[in-house]
Amino acid sequence: MANVQYQMINFHEAIKLKRFDENEVLREKRDRILDRLDSGLIKIFEIEGLKPPKYEIFDQGSYAMGTGTKPVDGHYDIDTGIRFKICYLDYPDPVKVKTWVYLALNGHTQRVEIRRPCVTVFYQQEGEPIYHVDLAVYSDQDCNPDGKMYLAKGKLNSATENRFWQESDAQTFIHLIKNHFLDREDDKQFRRIIRYLKRWKDVKFSSDGNAAPIGIGITVAAYHWFNPVYTRDSFTNIKNYNDLEALRCFVNAMLAKFQNVYFNSNIVQRLIVELPVSPHNDLFEKMSDNQMADFQEKLEILLEGIGEAQQKADPVEACKILQKQFGDDFPIPSREDTAQKRPPAIISSSASA
Repeated sequence: MANVQYQMINFHEAIKLKRFDENEVLREKRDRILDRLDSGLIKIFEIEGLKPPKYEIFDQGSYAMGTGTKPVDGHYDIDTGIRFKICYLDYPDPVKVKTWVYLALNGHTQRVEIRRPCVTVFYQQEGEPIYHVDLAVYSDQDCNPDGKMYLAKGKLNSATENRFWQESDAQTFIHLIKNHFLDREDDKQFRRIIRYLKRWKDVKFSSDGNAAPIGIGITVAAYHWFNPVYTRDSFTNIKNYNDLEALRCFVNAMLAKFQNVYFNSNIVQRLIVELPVSPHNDLFEKMSDNQMADFQEKLEILLEGIGEAQQKADPVEACKILQKQFGDDFPIPSREDTAQKRPPAIISSSASA
C-alpha cells in the first residue's frame, strides 16, 4: 500500500484558505463595507431625526470555523453576522431591518442585493464577480424576552409567509466546530478532511442552484461522523496520521447514513444532516431527489477511487487516481521523489476510526 500522506498534506496546503484575520485583502474588503454601514445607517436614521440602533459584528462561516477552501472559480465569499440591539418582536417584518443594511450599503459597489438569508455586496472585475460579502442580520439575544438570537429571513418581494425571524444559534455552532476535538492534531485532521471533501465537491458538482451539497452540510456531517485515524509509535508515542484512510472512513460513514425517507410524495434515499443547534434543520433539504441521488452516486465513486488508490504500491499511480477525484491541485510526485522517500516506521497501531 502506497504512503501518500505527504501528498495529502501538500494538497491541503494548496487548497487551504487562510483564516479571515490572516487574509489582508478580504479583511480590507469587509472592513470597508462595515465603515460604509456605520456612516450609511447614520444618514438613514438622521432623516427621521433618530439615532441608528447599536449593533455588533461577528465572523461566521468557514472563515470563523477554519474550514475554508480556495474557490475553484476564484470567487471568494465572506460571511459576517450583524447583531442589532433590537427586539425582534418590535419588527414583525424582518425585511425592514435588512432594508436598513441594504440602503446603507447601496452604491458601495455596482451590485448590492437583499437575499433570503442575508444582504450581499458583490465586488466585480470586468463584469465578473471576484468577491462577495454576505451580511446576515440578527436580533440580539440580550434584547429578546426569551434570550434567543433570531435571523432575519426574506427578500423585498417575498410573500408575507416567507418573511420571518428564525431562531438561530450561529455563534454556538461556530464554537462547537472550533472546539470539537480537544487534541490539537486530531482537530487539524478534522479540518483537513472537511477541506478535502469540500474541494472534491467543487470539482465534481455544478455550482448552479442546489446541485452541489453545501459546504456547511459537509462540515456538520464531519462533526457528526468523522473520527481521527492514526497509528501511534509505541516508543515515541507520536501519532502518525493517515488522512486517506480517515477520508475513506468518513465517506463510508456518510454513505451508511443514507436512508429511505418519504420526501416530495416519494420514498427515496436521502442523507439527512441536521444542524446541531437551532433551528436544527436538515442542511441538504433543498437538494432534489435527483440531486441527492447524484450526490450518493458520486460519493460511491469517490469511495471506490480511494480504495483503488490504497491498493496501489506505487505512490505515483495512487496519486493519479486521487487527482481524478480532487482536481489538478492534488500533486503527483515524480518517480525520483518517491524513490527517495520512505514511510515512517510503525511499531504498533491504534487507529481511532
